Parts: sequence; structure tokens; C-alpha cells
Amino acid sequence: MTRIASWLMVIVAAVLAVLGGKAISAQDKYTVQVPNGLSFSEFRGYEDWQAVAVSQTDEAIAVILANPVMIDAYRAGVPGNGQHFPDGSKIAKIHWSPKKSADAPAATTVPGTLHDVDFIERDSKKFPDTGGWGYAQFNYDATSDTFTPDGTGTDCGYACHTIVTAKDYIFTAYPKR
Repeated sequence: MTRIASWLMVIVAAVLAVLGGKAISAQDKYTVQVPNGLSFSEFRGYEDWQAVAVSQTDEAIAVILANPVMIDAYRAGVPGNGQHFPDGSKIAKIHWSPKKSADAPAATTVPGTLHDVDFIERDSKKFPDTGGWGYAQFNYDATSDTFTPDGTGTDCGYACHTIVTAKDYIFTAYPKR
């Protein structure tokens, strides 16, 4: 082998080792869970769920997504019909920091950096003390591309959601389409 070919093989091997190590060390978000057991893996595929609504504050833009069980309940009139969402209903709320669009002709605000992902799951047996709902917030760190649980457990959203007890603890209505 020529001297150049040997050096080229060493360089290629080093690059592959670095890239392979980075891929191996990347976080699998589906291994993260909050205290009391609500895990990211229980919401696998949430990225493909149907949008229920969007919301915006000065601090965040959010999209609220629901799994098919919850979408079917919304379409049946829950919670306005006095019924509860069935066990298996799930919501994902994705928050981004707002930023001005660099491409839109008007001063349009669009999602910027991912901030956190919140999950809500209806399981009346697993969460009897919180209206049948479990809550989780997973904060996102853009620098490390990782998620960490907020640390308060599956009832982290319960205190806030008690103000909508009459709506089965859910703030977001399913608007007309």
C-alpha cells in the first residue's frame, strides 16, 4: 500500500469512529420518564397525531396534538356532552420559542427553538388521585439535543388543570374545522 493510501485509511477510520461514537452517545428520547412512571415511550408516534389546536403566548408557540382515541372522543362531543374522555386518550403539547420568520413577507411569528414537550394520558386506574389523568413535562436542551423530565412526576399538571374540572381537566377544545 502506498503511504498516501495508508494515511487516507487512518483518516477515514478516525472520522467513522468519531461519528459512530456521537451516534451511539445520542439520547434515545424514548428512555426518559418522569417520577411515578409516565415515560416518553408511552407517546411514541405523537409527532404524527392530529392537531387539535395551536396556542401562543409571549414566551411560546404550541401545537396540541391528540391520539386517535382522544380525537374520536372530541368528535363525539366530549367533554361538552358531559362525558369523560376514555382511558387511552392522550395529548402531546409541543412548545417552541417564538421567532420572526425570515422568509414571510409580513412579520410572521413562527416556531423557533424547541422548548419542551408535555404529555397527558388518561388512565383512571393508574391516576385515580388526579382525575384519571397523568401529566409529564420533558424539557429540551438544544445544546445537548436531549430531553429531561421536569422532576415533579405524573401529577405535575394536575393543580393547574383543576380549574377545568368541568371539562374533564382539559383546557383545549376541539375547534370547528
